[in-house]
Amino acid sequence: KTRKVAHFLDQGHKVKITIMFRGREMAHPELGKRILDQIAEQLAAGAKVEAAPKLDGRNMVMVLAPDKRSRTAKASSSADQHQQQAQEQQPQET
Repeated sequence: KTRKVAHFLDQGHKVKITIMFRGREMAHPELGKRILDQIAEQLAAGAKVEAAPKLDGRNMVMVLAPDKRSRTAKASSSADQHQQQAQEQQPQET
């Protein structure tokens, strides 16, 4: 699921991650927070935490937003690649 989250963030979308607690799981919300913190660490290169993990009834919610700095770096590198490919594909005069 983190791959899907990373894909959405790469496209520039915000992602809301929800963990639903059932039954006795409500007695240990710290486990859900640990999971959300691990996800935030894994995606730290391309995302920033917009809303920290927060308990909302039986759900724990966290919002991630794309990190503009990493996105501009990716965009510039992809633009350079496209220019390089275009130059290679131009017909050469003989």
